[in-house]
Amino acid sequence: MLARCDSIRSNVASEATMNVAVIGGGAVGVTVAFELTRQGIDVTVYERGLIGDGSASSGRAAGVCYDAYAGAIDATVGKQALTQFREWSREGRIEFTPCPYVWLARSGDTKRAAAIREQVPRMQEHGRNVSFVPASELADRYPALRVDDVAVAAIAENAGYMDPAAYTRSIAAAADRSGATIQTETPATLRSETMIETSTGRESFDAVLVAAGAHTKRVLADADVRIPLKPYRVQALTTESTEIDVPMLFDATGGYYLRPHEEGLFVGDGTEPIERDPDDWDRSADGWFIEAVDSYTETAIGRMLDTNDAWAGLCTATPDGDPLVGERRPGLFVAAGWQGHGFMRAPAIGERIAHQLVGGDGIDAFDPTRFEGNESFEIVEGMDIE
Repeated sequence: MLARCDSIRSNVASEATMNVAVIGGGAVGVTVAFELTRQGIDVTVYERGLIGDGSASSGRAAGVCYDAYAGAIDATVGKQALTQFREWSREGRIEFTPCPYVWLARSGDTKRAAAIREQVPRMQEHGRNVSFVPASELADRYPALRVDDVAVAAIAENAGYMDPAAYTRSIAAAADRSGATIQTETPATLRSETMIETSTGRESFDAVLVAAGAHTKRVLADADVRIPLKPYRVQALTTESTEIDVPMLFDATGGYYLRPHEEGLFVGDGTEPIERDPDDWDRSADGWFIEAVDSYTETAIGRMLDTNDAWAGLCTATPDGDPLVGERRPGLFVAAGWQGHGFMRAPAIGERIAHQLVGGDGIDAFDPTRFEGNESFEIVEGMDIE
């Protein structure tokens, strides 16, 4: 599961003067900075925009969090992330709202129904609080849901949601208080594995982490480092205020997810499996997506809801659907390719990367060196069940 970092770095206790740069001030980047400062490491974060301002992926994410994974590594990371979210919520750093996560397949969708039936026992083997739930029981628990055509459904009790932008701002502020240098509105260019250039000049570091979301591939390319990463566009919206008691829900047949939101419901998908230029893409939601959500909410809860706000964001895909996390070249680390699951794993992934940056173990299955960097592949939606 874990791989030993190949860089020659002394043990963690002697690394008080180590100097690390993080390119990207999203949820993962600021979490890494926070974890490193707690170890006495000097950290500088370079963010091209503002922290949690909604222009980057962390500010446009759904904030859905769960540990319902069939794979052992994903389940472990998910559980660790949820534990950290809850702990920080108790400490008052963030606001985490517990809420069960339901996923289902409808009549006629034999492929996804079979996938759910196969995956739930595997989740249970990993100790996840997951079970099948009959449609009648689901209807009793959440009367607002339409379940008359549900073929199979499962529920994960250990789940919840939060505001990704608020999380990112809070953890960045904690990192700042712990001694990290957070440089916003500061585009950074990677000139070599451990050298960064900004408008004020060049600076060398002991290690550099690139966690720049959809821009990660482009940032690395400036130093002639290749990774197989494709940004793709997704869409979401919120509805106007209405009292609807629903869980977090992923309708595998319809391809939509929803969760409670302070303004009504948060509904998302609108995935376009087309590689996008991270600097040139439409940040507004398409009319067809808003109309499709109107139709879907009628399917899911029996009525259409007025849209309050709608937008698009970018996710990133990899050839095998797993992220690229770890050391790409000596001293140069990467954290990208989340397939839409980056925010929900940020606390755990951030802690793991911080540990690896100072000579600890990484996650072997996510090792970015498993690819040459020039692989050809199709974008597969991260939320789908196969």
